[in-house]
Formats: sequence, structure tokens, C-alpha cells
Amino acid sequence: MTDSLNSGLPGSLSINADRLWHTLMEMAKVGPGVAGGSCRLALTDEDKAGRDLFSRWCREAGYTLSVDQVGNLFARRAGQDDSLPPVVMGSHLDTQPTGGRFDGIFGVLAGLEVLRSLDDHGITTRHPLELTVWMNEEGSRFSPPMMGSGVVAGVFTVQEILDQIAQDGARLGDELIRHGYNGSRSATDHPMAAYLEAHIEQGPVLEVENRQIGVVTGAQGQRWFEVTVTGREAHAGPTPMRLRCDALVAAARMVQAIHEIGMTTPGDACTTVGILDVRPHSRNVIPGEVFFTVDLRHPDTATLTAMEAAFRQQITGLAAAAGATVSISEFWNFPTTPFDPVLVSRVRDSATRRGYSHRDIVSGAGHDAVYIARKVPTAMVFIPCEGGISHNEVENISPDQAERGASVLFDVLLATAGH
Repeated sequence: MTDSLNSGLPGSLSINADRLWHTLMEMAKVGPGVAGGSCRLALTDEDKAGRDLFSRWCREAGYTLSVDQVGNLFARRAGQDDSLPPVVMGSHLDTQPTGGRFDGIFGVLAGLEVLRSLDDHGITTRHPLELTVWMNEEGSRFSPPMMGSGVVAGVFTVQEILDQIAQDGARLGDELIRHGYNGSRSATDHPMAAYLEAHIEQGPVLEVENRQIGVVTGAQGQRWFEVTVTGREAHAGPTPMRLRCDALVAAARMVQAIHEIGMTTPGDACTTVGILDVRPHSRNVIPGEVFFTVDLRHPDTATLTAMEAAFRQQITGLAAAAGATVSISEFWNFPTTPFDPVLVSRVRDSATRRGYSHRDIVSGAGHDAVYIARKVPTAMVFIPCEGGISHNEVENISPDQAERGASVLFDVLLATAGH
């Protein structure tokens, strides 16, 4: 951290909690889901409408807008020394197909409220500030996730992201052009002094422990795989059970084995099979091929590596026992990522000063902050969400929870940007 980022924490200045909640509810009207949530898949018309609304709010507040080559959107507030690299806040506005009103959205709009509150208090920070809407965090329509922040962090190239094809056949670069978000700002040469992101926890720990703030110390590692099991298609009637090579039966045993790896590995291990496709998808044909996805997660790299080894060994063995063949390909690898200890301590100090109950926590989900942490000092602020439920239309937070998270973000931003 540079000396200019080492100013002390400010006093407990307030944000406008009613304005923050109103802003969240107005954004929730854009791309409403069928059950009270939101559906703004990346670079759809609904996502454009959400970005347009955010842009209008920023223009009305007097912030300068820019867009980079892969559609990341930036709102800039000038600092006392505009030659310094900006302190950046952000998250995303795109959602899952049946997403909630707060996943990602809270981080963007809490950041907007911080900027507005600085205006209210007449505060100009030493560093300039930027608020970012990252392109395609969710990875639902276009995969993999976190494309925009990944390009900025050097994980992906600009061209490979522009050439990505959506599930509906659209090319990402063409969708940027269609919506007018094909910016000219460089996505690979982006100076930042630090990055801060507020987010709902997306899990139950804070609520179960009755903690108001999660001090995020880092993110657990993730490894995604694609598995294809090949058996033998045959007629479901004339083929005796003992003479079958049923790819679905073999895959079902594999899914159970993957589940057991997650259940028996200590230290918050998670294993998930999220997609399973059976071919030829006929009622009276023995399945000849099954494709499924595997998601392995753990906060410790060595343990995650052991989980991967166990997964590969068991899948291979189960395929051989069934007389089937199996192919395993790695789709995505997301290493365990610690956050900057100075910024993390500022989150903790703010929660303490404001009297908020808090605990250190490791993020179980991937976030844009995890990619940006490869580039600059980074920290995250978590708030609880009802029932720990996210990626679901019933996802919910309270106005008080939103206020507390934005207040901590406000404190850490001021301490980091100088004032």
C-alpha cells in the first residue's frame, strides 16, 4: 500500500439509507422475474436497461462515465489530486435467469450511495474515485463468469471475450455493439489504487451467528470440470439388465461419489453437480452418453488439490466398473485468493467503531473482487441475506442490513482514498 492510502479511519458519517433502499427498489423494477426477483442476463435488453438506469443516475449526480473494450462501465468522481490512480468500488448488475434483487446489485448501488453521500457531506477525497459495473459476472448467458473483471486482471484477452458465444448463439462483441456498450477505453491498462466491493453473503453463516457484517479475508479456490460418460445405447425392452452398459447409471454413481467427497472433506468443502444432460433423451432407449458438470471448492489449496485427485480417481474407477468410458476436462480454475490485510483491517475497524457485530469470513462464491485482487489491494464487505439464499428469486435483505453494509463501505473508502 502506498503512503497516500494510509490515512486513518474517519468518524461515523452517515449515508442516506432511505435513498439507498429506494435506488435498490427502482433497479429491481428493471427485468423483473416471475417470482419477485430479477432476470437481467448479461448483455440482454434487460441488462442494457439496468445499465442505462445506472448511467442516468450517475450523469444526474455529475459523475463522468466511460466504457472499456469489453463493456465494463465506470463512473468517475474527481479527487483533489486527479493524477493519482482511482480508488475503485463496484460489482455487477447482471443476474441469474431466476436471480434475486441484491446479488451484485447491492455492491453497485451501495457504491453509488457512497458517492452521493460524499456529495451530501461536501467531501472531496484525495484520490479520484471510480464506481464500476463489471460485464458478465454471473456467467449464465455467456460462460465462464467474471469476464469483464477477468480481462482487467489479465486472466482473459480482450479478443477471446469479444468472441465468446452465448447459449442463445449471440456473439458477445456483437451484443456490445448492439447495446452501445462497446467502449474505447483500454480494458488492460487500468490504473487502480485499491478496489472495494460490498456484497450479500450468499450463504447462511452471518444470519445463523447473528452477525451484522462479514469481514471477508479472502475467497476459497474453485475448480470446474466437464465430464462425459459414454456407455452403449440399446432398446429398453429387449436388452437384459445384466447385459447393459447404461451411461446414466454409471453417472449417477459418480454424482453420489462427488457428493461424498464434499461431505467427508473437512474445512468447508463443497462439491456440486449442476448440469446433467442425458443422450439420446428417449423414454425407451438405454442412455448411451451423459454429460455433467462438477464444481469443487475449498479455502485451502492443498485440500482442493486432494479433492480433485479423489474426484478423478473415483470417476475413472466407477467408469471402468460399469464398462463405460469417461473423459474429464478442466473448464475453469479459480485459485484461493487472500485479500489485502490493511484493507481487511479497515473493514473490521469500521464495523467495530460503528458497533456492528461482525466476524471474519471466507467467501464461498466467486466475485469480481477475487480477480481484481490479483492486480491491486482488495477487500470485500459482506452483509447477511435472508436464509442464506441467493441465486434465487426469494433472495432478500432488509433496509437496515443494506444501510450497515454501505456505511462500512463508506468508512473504508474514505480511509483508503484520503480526505
